[in-house]
Amino acid sequence: MTEKLSARKLRERRREQMLRAYEKNRRRNLLARPGAHEFIIVLDHLKAGYNVPKIFRSAEAFGAHEVQLIDIGPFDPSPAKGAFRQVPARFFDDFPQSREDLRARGYSLYALSPGGSRALPQEPLPDKSAFIFGHEETGLSFDPDDYPDIRLLHIPQFGRVESLNVSIAASIVMYEYTRQRQA
Repeated sequence: MTEKLSARKLRERRREQMLRAYEKNRRRNLLARPGAHEFIIVLDHLKAGYNVPKIFRSAEAFGAHEVQLIDIGPFDPSPAKGAFRQVPARFFDDFPQSREDLRARGYSLYALSPGGSRALPQEPLPDKSAFIFGHEETGLSFDPDDYPDIRLLHIPQFGRVESLNVSIAASIVMYEYTRQRQA
């Protein structure tokens, strides 16, 4: 019984430390400056844990303008290796709010989906591109058919798995965006 209590206390202590680190980094994020590129990453209802900080890390490496988080709770910022303090984050309660913001700023919207009609490398990406990534298990929180302005893209794959891990997919998309600017 004592072991169970100490294990539970240890988990509670770790969660409290994570929440303090998250709040501290979120306050520091207010000073973050957009990266070298104009693309925006939109994280639509992702699990707060593992992938969100990894995506911030890649967003910083590829010079993202910002990352939008839709209904994503606190997460451990340590896997981001400081990127959560560097890449501007904007928080939204639902996708329509994010979409309205992006459209008002002139962004072209792309959602990544295994069934996307166009392959990522064949799509000429405009400077103001916003890439939407859905939940790892349930996908996008909205029906893409309700938003005809969103283009569905897929990453070509040659194995048998249905889709890539969301943080890996986001990194591939950011690489392709920056690759098109180097040509």
